[in-house]
Amino acid sequence: MLKIIKSMSKKLKLDNMVKICTHSGSFHADESLAVYLLRLLPQFSNAELIRSRNTEDWEKSDIVVDVSGKYDGKKYFDHHQREFNTTFNDKYSTKLSSAGLIYKHFGKDIIQEVLNLSSGDKNVDLLYDKIYKEFIESLDANDNGINNYPKDVDQKFNEKNITLPSMVAKLNPRWNESCKDEDFDRQFLVASDLMGKTFINLLEGYGKGWLPAKSIVETAFNDRFNIDKSGEIIVLSQFCPWKEHLYAIEKNNNAEGSIKFVLFKDSSGKWRISTVSVTSSSFEFRKGIPEQYRGLRDEELSEKTGIEGCIFVHAAGFIGGANTEEGVLKLARLSLQTE
Repeated sequence: MLKIIKSMSKKLKLDNMVKICTHSGSFHADESLAVYLLRLLPQFSNAELIRSRNTEDWEKSDIVVDVSGKYDGKKYFDHHQREFNTTFNDKYSTKLSSAGLIYKHFGKDIIQEVLNLSSGDKNVDLLYDKIYKEFIESLDANDNGINNYPKDVDQKFNEKNITLPSMVAKLNPRWNESCKDEDFDRQFLVASDLMGKTFINLLEGYGKGWLPAKSIVETAFNDRFNIDKSGEIIVLSQFCPWKEHLYAIEKNNNAEGSIKFVLFKDSSGKWRISTVSVTSSSFEFRKGIPEQYRGLRDEELSEKTGIEGCIFVHAAGFIGGANTEEGVLKLARLSLQTE
């Protein structure tokens, strides 16, 4: 047990506390995160943490994580039983770990709590799936021994010491130092803090950075025909990470591949014209800035294009710049007209 009760009055007080239980001894990334996630919720924020493999401790706890051999979605959240095959939803085939189980049942509430979103906010569902896909699923797979690559693929380098699960594993007491229960309990809290802060940073990054960017790109996309009758140019009201959102917005509007150029103001106050890649991972763009303007700068570029205030066009033709929005818009239109 993590806390030792030293007096009868203290014991009575703790007996009335909400209790989270996970197993004692060595720990992993999944239950380290699961416990932190629970403590983000009001009903568990001040809970006593018990680390035990004793049935009596499980029974007197309010929620039991990664131990007990039971999963009921209410009190018991273990995944080690032979018959367990639960996944996040029908889109995923990865079997859940304790992190995935807690996230599956409490993730939406956690997102609402951390980001102060209402239960009816459509972004809760969006973030719920995205965070599972881009973070929690990898922890589930790692804990269940699922490889990300075929076994016959040779690794170019060893990355095992820079992954979160490996970092957590190394927080366990070493074999040749004190390995009492209290040593594991102390280090478990360090591991839980590491996993939890990583999760919070990711969630806040998506909620406070990624989502606002989506709104900016969506507004620009909806206004595209007011920018140019072709509907192939968008202007962002301010710079933001736009690529991932643009592909998704195009797909949702049955307009995949329609946007050829994205215009925005950079940190210096100048304007940029960016091409759009064929896919998110491709270096090939849908429409480039014309070959004859690539690698040119300033007055030479302005003279060749007939556009005042040009600054540069990259030699590869994927980005350029001008002093004004009007300048990059003209450059985009000129590019559209050039075969």
